Amino acid sequence: MIKMSDADSENLPFDTADQDGSASVVSPGEAALVNAARNGDREAFGQLYQRYERRVTRVIRRFVPDIELASDLAQESFLRAWERLDQFDTSRRFGPWLFRLAVNLTYDSLRRIKRRGRWSVFSDLGEGSVPEPARADQRTDRDLAQEVHAVMEQVPEAYRIVLVLRDLEGFCTSEVAAITDRSEATIRWRLAEARRLFKEAWERRERSIEETKL
Repeated sequence: MIKMSDADSENLPFDTADQDGSASVVSPGEAALVNAARNGDREAFGQLYQRYERRVTRVIRRFVPDIELASDLAQESFLRAWERLDQFDTSRRFGPWLFRLAVNLTYDSLRRIKRRGRWSVFSDLGEGSVPEPARADQRTDRDLAQEVHAVMEQVPEAYRIVLVLRDLEGFCTSEVAAITDRSEATIRWRLAEARRLFKEAWERRERSIEETKL
């Protein structure tokens, strides 16, 4: 099964430089950077880019199997953020707004690609992209990761986004709510439903594997 996170308090906040295991520090000057960028300061926006680029790209990679496309989408996300800074509500946090742009842009791209039938949303991702299933299996880790993604694709989009952001990327409930522009109560309900749907789909996959062995 997919690895689920248990406590919101274990997650790092949006205003951290990165979450790749290195020491992360809170960025108290982010609001000033945003305000400066809104006034046309490209250097200030460049600092915001440096703080968020790695994680934005990583989040997009949860949905996109092509590394180059994921990188392109990340760049376009920042371009859109720069172009729409005048629409940003400065009473809110910059991180959720930026990730909302990135996720929406990514899904718009995936819908276009799926209509053209180029590839499945959750296929051929790199090794280690998702937590491996806890159950022992004779196949390679890469095969299992691909199967996790295949199962994830069976979860409806609205629930899948919550599952990826909350359980794979470790955003807390309030952050997922901010990214998706939904209430925390809605996110908690969707997360419970997403986990149920994933569990059922995974169990169907397990039964199918057992049947092929008979």
